[in-house]
Amino acid sequence: MTARFRLSFYLLMAWALGGCDDAPRFAAAEPGEAQSGGAATVNKSDRNAFSLPSANLSPTRRLDFSVGNSFFRSPWVIAPSTTTARDGLGPLFNTNACQNCHIRDGRGHPPEPDDSNAVSMLVRLSIPDESGHAGVKQLGLTAEPTYGTQLQDMAIPGVAPEARVRVEYDSMTVHFRDGTPAHLRRPTLRITQLGYGPLHPQARASARIAPPMIGLGLLEAIPQAAILANADPDDENGTGITGTPNWVWDDAQQKTVLGRFGWKASQPSVNQQNAHALAGDMGLTSRLKPADDCTPSQTACIDAPTGEGSDGEPEVSDNILRLMTFYARNLGVPARRDVADPQVLAGKNLFFKAGCQQCHTPQFTTSADAVEPELANQVIRPYTDLLLHDMGEGLADNLSEFHASGQQWRTPPLWGLGLTQTVSGHTQFLHDGRARNLMEAVLWHGGEALPAQRQVLAFDAQQRAALLAFLNSL
Repeated sequence: MTARFRLSFYLLMAWALGGCDDAPRFAAAEPGEAQSGGAATVNKSDRNAFSLPSANLSPTRRLDFSVGNSFFRSPWVIAPSTTTARDGLGPLFNTNACQNCHIRDGRGHPPEPDDSNAVSMLVRLSIPDESGHAGVKQLGLTAEPTYGTQLQDMAIPGVAPEARVRVEYDSMTVHFRDGTPAHLRRPTLRITQLGYGPLHPQARASARIAPPMIGLGLLEAIPQAAILANADPDDENGTGITGTPNWVWDDAQQKTVLGRFGWKASQPSVNQQNAHALAGDMGLTSRLKPADDCTPSQTACIDAPTGEGSDGEPEVSDNILRLMTFYARNLGVPARRDVADPQVLAGKNLFFKAGCQQCHTPQFTTSADAVEPELANQVIRPYTDLLLHDMGEGLADNLSEFHASGQQWRTPPLWGLGLTQTVSGHTQFLHDGRARNLMEAVLWHGGEALPAQRQVLAFDAQQRAALLAFLNSL
């Protein structure tokens, strides 16, 4: 079968179904389509593909990238220590190095049944509170009184860990129109060995795996106006898609701004995302998060030694946080593969035909005044709108963050999707890693995405293979 004949066959296959009749049709790759990160794109697809600096980062600036990388990868230690630049771990924590969660700067996963802890998955905690007090305004939620906003399953000597976490699954089966079964797993979070007494009777817990690190600076550089242009919280255009911005607290600016990062877009910047992760995941203080996550019930945590300097400098100095943020901002996005392959093009047409691009916005141009000049004026293809969408009861965690409800999630970027197995050694997707492959992730879509999910259920085997070929090319 010639390439031209295969292309015609796949395009005919892609349009055999109904769907978004006004969706574009792609008979060839678009100019520059393989360069997902614009000039910052890296041309690697091996196990280190997510760990490289932006291709257009100068040799001089790569020095800061390398130093930031060293703090991202190296383990932090308990204070006091002779390693003063990296001491202060805990008292309560989930891991001792960023790299343990973001495996080779990639995606985390839920714990296996015999794992002693949930290293690359955290558990967010809150209780219902409609009072709107200052804590809600700045944290986006009300902390569980005894355990705070994040469950930490590890601790330094002399301090009790907060709990142990495991995930159990129930099986469920859905069928494609052609009768092919798809087996999904529904997770149940089990929190045991509570170290400080019972949880609040109305406590809500949400499992979150670590997301990939690539392209964060490019997402930060998307103009706010371009993001808000896709928002339609009241569905005024009648599409059933109600992209909603999350307005969140900026610790540095001391005001409410647009959220971009995290599973519910609850963080406004790469710097703040880093500071909150250092505090919650490793118990490390910084200028933005100056206190350990100890509640009044945790006296041993409160009394534990810290790694703060005699001059009051936090455990993560301003310079170290700057270097780690520089590293995170400048992790390059790998180039796409096989963009002109007929099956990939057919899958792209099916992606648009099903309406997936209504949330997974393919393309943006970054701002001319981006924080990092290498990230300015770049045409990028992240396949996200950075907005919140109601994904239905099946994916709901019933935990609100700022303006995000318990059923709303930020549209995750899809770039790098096809390299997950290569980089992270698994293919577990969605916020809690319940999906064991890309098709399972698609089939969990509900709420606003239910029409698209139903389109996919109507695909035959060849169409499903084409859709997966497209997703794996990203």
